[in-house]
Amino acid sequence: MKEFNEIIKESRPTLVDFYATWCGPCRHQMPIIEKVKDSCGDRANVIKIDVDKDRELASQYRIQSIPTIIVFKSGEVVWRASGLQSYDKLMSVLSLMSGND
Repeated sequence: MKEFNEIIKESRPTLVDFYATWCGPCRHQMPIIEKVKDSCGDRANVIKIDVDKDRELASQYRIQSIPTIIVFKSGEVVWRASGLQSYDKLMSVLSLMSGND
């Protein structure tokens, strides 16, 4: 798998789910993230970052509550939200970001 910084620099959007295994809302978010990943195919990257295992990355992006979802495009943060996010909302954000490259 490519390094995180390489993935987020791609022209296609990258959805990053910052989560923890002990977090109840994160467990509810998990199947939604999987459905988004399945629906997007190769139009977007979808990755998960466990904040307990990658504290440096969580600190770099100032993750203060989880789940936090950040969408990157060409290395830039283009959307960010904390708390449980719906499938429809995430798909809407990704479809806006994955316009014609």
